[in-house]
Amino acid sequence: MTPVRLRQQKFVYRALTLIFLFLVTLTMSAQWADPAQDDVPAFNAGPPPKDAKLPPILTKADLWGPDAQHPYQTHAYELAAKIPAVLHQQPCYCFCDRMGHNSLHSCFENTHGAKCTTCMKELYYSYQQHKKGKTAAQIRAGIIKGEWKQIDLNASDTIN
Repeated sequence: MTPVRLRQQKFVYRALTLIFLFLVTLTMSAQWADPAQDDVPAFNAGPPPKDAKLPPILTKADLWGPDAQHPYQTHAYELAAKIPAVLHQQPCYCFCDRMGHNSLHSCFENTHGAKCTTCMKELYYSYQQHKKGKTAAQIRAGIIKGEWKQIDLNASDTIN
């Protein structure tokens, strides 16, 4: 066997080995991928149990300084208090679940919701859809699709 032919065989063998390893790695990692739930933040699939009491939403009076600079900030908390069970079932795309929140409701239990445009837009979207008769699951599907991004916060303080 000539040295050139031997080198060619080694190259082919190494290339096939690398392709095989790549395919095995790709196949093994695919089993953990769930495209339907890809990057969806934490939420509760159903309403809270009837005997459970959700933590309270902050009131307008609890917000001051930078948390109450714009009317839409305080109005968001007023609306959040009207639909706590709906918010309990919604994800929050600011990914605050990484800091312990378990749904959009958590954002309005403290001042986080007043500081975060994502939380406020999702809240206004949820409230509008709830008023239209949508279920929490239908609202969640819209949030996952990104429909909340169309909310204009500057015009949202008139939503009731």
